[in-house]
Parts: sequence; structure tokens; C-alpha cells
Amino acid sequence: MERLDAFMARANAAYYAARDPFADFTTAPEISQAFGEVLGLWAAVTWQAMGSPDPVILAEAGPGRGTLMADALRAIARAVPAFRAALRLHLVETSPRLRALQAGRLPGAVWHDRIADLPAGPLILIGNEFLDALPIRQFLRRGAGWAERWVADGAFAERPADAPEPPCPPATEDEVVEICEPARALAAALGARLVAQGGAALFVDYGPAASMAGDSLQALRDGAPAPPLADPGTADLTAHVDFAALATLARAAGAAAQGPVPQGLFLARLGLPQRVEALARTQPPAAAAALLAGTRRLTEPHAMGRLFKALALCHPALPSLPGFA
Repeated sequence: MERLDAFMARANAAYYAARDPFADFTTAPEISQAFGEVLGLWAAVTWQAMGSPDPVILAEAGPGRGTLMADALRAIARAVPAFRAALRLHLVETSPRLRALQAGRLPGAVWHDRIADLPAGPLILIGNEFLDALPIRQFLRRGAGWAERWVADGAFAERPADAPEPPCPPATEDEVVEICEPARALAAALGARLVAQGGAALFVDYGPAASMAGDSLQALRDGAPAPPLADPGTADLTAHVDFAALATLARAAGAAAQGPVPQGLFLARLGLPQRVEALARTQPPAAAAALLAGTRRLTEPHAMGRLFKALALCHPALPSLPGFA
């Protein structure tokens, strides 16, 4: 028997070490090159708002195949070459297989196992669908007390537990409360770092804008939903991000939090639809239609536009960052 967060961490480590996650799901950078381009320009404007420090660390957590950062760097070099010259590229990735893919697209990058290992200095950090894969704990109200979910023989088991640490959503009898301790620790540590050394962190992920009770643990295997506890290491396990809790913890460390705002609104404010329309005009009809379809998938409410959110943590002296005004 093991606690759910230990089970999830072990299962995802095995999954990302041995399998191609992009056979099971498609992330925003793989849907449209414009996604990485507008995030690169977001980073460039943020760098200018920071006073254009040179050097500056540009880091990505969970860079996948390196697609987002390759698209971002191309846009940065074209639009703000001074930022391209000043940035030092760092990637947070634990999978040797994914590191090899990233190395082919991002020469000169430096890799780290943890965000905490990034070197000191002004920082711009991007994390797209990074937080949702961090391991969660699940608690349930049981009468006047609490229980916590553990995993035994492919099924949930319960053990008596103390109440989950705040901030967390209110819960009624039998409701699940999810706590992601690594994400909470990251928000607090990043908040302190950004106050002391300057910079901003942008997270784009899925979950509600306000903290909500409920079981959001899910698995994808071979591109389809699967039982989360079955065959650990063969499916991608994720859960909703508690953006409100992360913002609260970053503010408690002295940082500012901007958002969360829905992804569709965020990308519209960054000009992604206009960028894609310009790209589409240079393409044959079939390719243009695919580009426009990708934009709809990223921005429309019934697709990714509402469930996915953008949250920025930053030094409190920074103004409203692009997409959050």
C-alpha cells in the first residue's frame, strides 16, 4: 500500500522514461506554432518590463519535444534580437529520452532536474502543462474527521488523516479535496525567488479559476481515457491545477500573482488569432484550414479555451503583463 501521491509520482516517472507521451495526447505547442511564438513574445515584453537585464535566464519546465521553446526563440530572434542575445536557455526535464529530443532542437541549452536547481539571477520561466502531472494527495470528509486515499492492489483504500493543509476548498461530507504539495512548494519558492532576484513565471495548464472540491485524477493511455490506478507506468496521470492556492502561496511569499485568465482570452490578447491568419494566407488551402482549426481548438470555450488557464507569478514591481491587463 502506498499513498496516492507516491503512486502517481512513481507511475509518471516510469511513463515518461519509457513511452512517447505525444502518442497519447497533444499539447498546445504541437497544435500550432503560433502558441510558442506568442509566448516567446510574451517573454520578450516581460524582459523589457524587468529593465532588460543582461544576462537573463529563460527557462522552461517540462519542455516536451522542445517545440514550444524552438518556436519562441525563432519569434524572439526576429522581433527582439537584444533579448535573444541576453537570454541563457535552461530546461527542467528529468526524462533522458526527452532531453535527447530537446537537444536536437535547442542547441546550447542547459538541463536541470528541478526548478530549484536553476542558477541565480533574473528569471523568466514558462511551464505549459507542467503542473498537472505533479503528484496529488486526496482527502475526504468522513463525519467529523478526515480520511486520505491510499492505493493498494489497483484500488483505493482509506486511512484516517489530519485535515488537509490550507489553502484548500471547502468540502462537504464525502467530497474529495485534492492537494498538490510539489506545486504548492514550487509556488512559495518561486514567489520568494522572484521577489529577491526579479522576474516572472508563466504557467498554462488546466483547472478551475477558483479552488473546488472534487476528484479530478485522470489517465490517458493510447490516446483514450483509462482507469488511473490500472497498470502504473503505462498511462499519463494528471489532475486539475489549483490556481487559486498557488496564487495565494506566491503572494504570501511577497510576489504578485496575475490571473488566472482563460487560455482563449489570454491568447486572444497576445494576438494569436491574427498571427495564425497571417500564416494561413501564405499556405495552400489544406494547410491554411489546419492552421485555423488549431486556433479554434486552442481558443474556443468548448475546446481548450475555457478549461485551460494562464497564471503569472512575478516581482511585485512589475506592471500588468501581456495577456493579463
